[in-house]
Amino acid sequence: MTYQYRLNPTSEQASTMEGWGELLRRHWNYALGQRLDWLHRTRCRIDRCSIVCEPIGDISEKVDYYTQASELRQTKKLFPEYKSIYADCQQQNLMRLDKAWKRWFLPDKTGKRGGRPRFKKRGDICSFTFPRVNNAKAGAHLGGNILKLSKIGQIEVVLHRPIPDGFAIKQATLVKKADGWYVSFSLEDGTVPEPLPVDKVNASVGIDVGLEKFLATSDGQAVKIPQFYRKSQRRLARQQRQLARMEKDSKNYHRQSNKVARLHLHVARQRKEFHYQVAHWLCSQYDLIAFENLNIKGLARTRLGLSILDAAWGSFLNILTTVAVKRGKWAIGDDPRGTSIECSGCGGRVKKTLKDRVHDCPHCGLVIDRDWNSGINILNRVQRTLGLAFAGCGGYSATSPMRQQFSIVRLGSPFYTRKG
Repeated sequence: MTYQYRLNPTSEQASTMEGWGELLRRHWNYALGQRLDWLHRTRCRIDRCSIVCEPIGDISEKVDYYTQASELRQTKKLFPEYKSIYADCQQQNLMRLDKAWKRWFLPDKTGKRGGRPRFKKRGDICSFTFPRVNNAKAGAHLGGNILKLSKIGQIEVVLHRPIPDGFAIKQATLVKKADGWYVSFSLEDGTVPEPLPVDKVNASVGIDVGLEKFLATSDGQAVKIPQFYRKSQRRLARQQRQLARMEKDSKNYHRQSNKVARLHLHVARQRKEFHYQVAHWLCSQYDLIAFENLNIKGLARTRLGLSILDAAWGSFLNILTTVAVKRGKWAIGDDPRGTSIECSGCGGRVKKTLKDRVHDCPHCGLVIDRDWNSGINILNRVQRTLGLAFAGCGGYSATSPMRQQFSIVRLGSPFYTRKG
């Protein structure tokens, strides 16, 4: 669990932290250059020689985290400015590079690999980590609302919410955003919430995400899509036009660039808050939440890509899964194929185009909203997988008594009918 708080550093402390970020960026680039040089010198085809270039000189030993970490002492002798950086922060910087390097070479569980690590431009590294907090050898100590950092000093923390009792602070990461500095505390608790037993699941729901409605549930409710980016697009375009007219790297350019970054940050925070509200609303009403495992990257390459990225389904489903685990609920994904064309009443297949928003089954006469029908099918599939009883149609449930900052509409009477 991660809690993030705003910092109120002095101008000197902010300048020091920015200087650390620049030095860590240079060290990243040098360490990455070492790794790439070793890679180029040790990789060649055994049956031919390159007609472009060939490396000359001695081939160095394999470069990894341990060899580069052992050179930190020599780096401080050659470049004394690195003595002002806390040693653990430099090691964490090398650990980040090592993780990115391994992600490039070693595939994950799905067989996919990450891209090649890149050299960082000025300002790209805007965070650094203190791996230990509140112990004898730690470089960061939190007491009340004061965060004491080694070689930086005491910084006031805006504790807008208390740290939960029983949680230990494992590490602190300082992050610079468009509107100032923040600290992210990684918290650990030994207790693990036990999920609700499957046989005690009472309320279940299937959700179908979309662009006309953010999501539709299997019991006939829908959440309106907010379109935060679309609503800010005109204002953002105006600010970006002003930025394009300014001389690059001038003071006015950096000031206007910060305005653009603040606007993007505001949109991202609106979207994240909305996702958390919807996730908590679902988890407060239902014990089991079924959703689709969509190929969002593939969908984002279509002509509706901007609207799909604005809705941020992937981010929402990750938040929903996290909230469900914390509250001991179930959030399970299923294969999305066929959920839109399959009839939830009789199981027949009714082909539709994207513009067809109503499911009209010629076999059983069911007329229902398209997204509502998909939500019922998703729920039935997950319940069938878990061995639970499932129904062929959805029902209504009362809305949560908690305060909601988003709009919920009914998909009821105008759509749900049965011919004959």
